[in-house]
Amino acid sequence: MLFLRFTSHDSRFTVFSGGEMIDIKEILAILPHRYPFLMVDKVIELETDVKAVGIKNVSVNEPFFQGHFPGNPVMPGVLIVEALAQVAGILAFKSGVQGKTVYFMSIDKVKFRKIVMPGDQLRLEVNVTHRRGNVWKFSGNAFVGDKLTSEAEFTAMVSDKDL
Repeated sequence: MLFLRFTSHDSRFTVFSGGEMIDIKEILAILPHRYPFLMVDKVIELETDVKAVGIKNVSVNEPFFQGHFPGNPVMPGVLIVEALAQVAGILAFKSGVQGKTVYFMSIDKVKFRKIVMPGDQLRLEVNVTHRRGNVWKFSGNAFVGDKLTSEAEFTAMVSDKDL
């Protein structure tokens, strides 16, 4: 399997084999989110200014499953959208937005197509559709295996950490 990983030299991405990726330690250094709101476990592909693919391993130990729904645990759709947004934040950071924070501005065309349950592995695919100044637009799709579970378009603003 091939993985893409941002490197500090001039190319937009580098292809690696053997499983290199952005791991949880690096994600924690990039995103301000922490448990229980960190929704990305690793990033397996990244092309700066273009796209990123993240992974979320869905565990029965997630705190939201206690109430959503007892006896029939289903991952809330809004948290799947949040996971897509967090992958977008990593993509923006790796595209040169270091030292800033990425904030949601809007979410559009959201569709939930299949439920996500404990034991599933979400593949979170995010693409940059437009970028102008500090405003970025993304499209995102979440998959379990080859089945599309959720999709959304969203806009984010990049700003100084202290608004």
